[in-house]
Amino acid sequence: MRALPTEAGRVAYLLRVPSRTAWQALAQHPLGFLASAWPWRALVYLLSGVVFGAIALVTLLTMAVAGLVSLVVVVGAGLLLAVALSGIVVTRIERRRLRLVDLDPAPDPHRAPDRPGPRGWLETRLRESATWRELGFTAVSLTALWWMDLLVLGFALALPVLLMTSPMDDPDAWPWLVIGLCLLPAAPYTITAWAGARAALTRLILAPRDGELGRELTEVRASRARLVDAFDAERRRIERDLHDGAQQRLVSINVMLGLAGLDAEPGSPVARQLALAQSEVTLAVGELRELSRGVHPKALTDHGLDAAVGNLTSRSALPVTVDIRLPYRLPMAVESTGYFVVAEALANATKHSRATQAEVHARLEADVLTLTVRDNGVGGADPAAGTGLVGLADRVAAADGRLRISSPAGGPTLLRVELPCR
Repeated sequence: MRALPTEAGRVAYLLRVPSRTAWQALAQHPLGFLASAWPWRALVYLLSGVVFGAIALVTLLTMAVAGLVSLVVVVGAGLLLAVALSGIVVTRIERRRLRLVDLDPAPDPHRAPDRPGPRGWLETRLRESATWRELGFTAVSLTALWWMDLLVLGFALALPVLLMTSPMDDPDAWPWLVIGLCLLPAAPYTITAWAGARAALTRLILAPRDGELGRELTEVRASRARLVDAFDAERRRIERDLHDGAQQRLVSINVMLGLAGLDAEPGSPVARQLALAQSEVTLAVGELRELSRGVHPKALTDHGLDAAVGNLTSRSALPVTVDIRLPYRLPMAVESTGYFVVAEALANATKHSRATQAEVHARLEADVLTLTVRDNGVGGADPAAGTGLVGLADRVAAADGRLRISSPAGGPTLLRVELPCR
């Protein structure tokens, strides 16, 4: 198995990863940062903020004044409505400008209109809290942020130039020249630091809130839960069909072969062929029974997680200590997820970790099933190595649970799953 990287290796890896934001570039490469494009991107970000802020301020003030003056007519109401919705346009441009100092796109918090047409769009936007939050950000940006952009640019660039161009014939002016020369090299750091802070503030304010994405997240979770329930129902159907259909037919054939063997002459070629066929059918019945248990164990449906895990570990090649104490039967989806977590963890321990023993522990704590599987193998479990951990994490996430893995190089490996029982 591939060992997990050391702390020094992780640090070296982070240093090789390209910076995604101006702040990351400034923090990870303080010296090499000067030779990169990040200071220039930060400069363009602040300059464009000053230009755009001035234009937007003049435009919106003009529209607001014109709207108030002409409020007695319909035109004034339309202008004031346009001012109220101006935050949508301003923040859309701000999100695009944000890419200068933050390469990750900022998500749009607005949802699709409830009905087509301009009226549907307007009604949806006026009811959204994101629209009014963007209007508030626009007000803060036009009254404070772009002025601060101008102040930072003046302090970082204009002030050193003014100090260095002080009268040279004045014998008392040389200290200002030295101060200007000292301030100028710090300009890229000052500009980038403020650009990073401004971008972080912009992203924080304009990011979608949980309530705004609540309906979409609820629909996704409900859809995911329906898929898991459908898969579990299909598993139970396949297990039932295998048990009641093909398995019973094979058992009947096995009995018929046994009866035919009784009628055949002992020791004859026919008797030997019948005995061989009967043994093959017996093996097929056993393999089919194991297959049906793997698809969806009958003990899980009839007796719950404790009994199903007990049957699973009794057939395991790895000695397993089971400590499952549950006060009552859990929801079927939770029991099914817990069972397949244990099955996958024990399969990984047997195939990959070279473990000699394992432990399974489960308790119900405040309506949350806490399930842990520990083995004494070599550790180094890596989801990218194709050991089924990614699929296991997806299944736990589909049940709205949480999966944590501790598997340092040299072992042991501890898998902990928390599943809400609601």
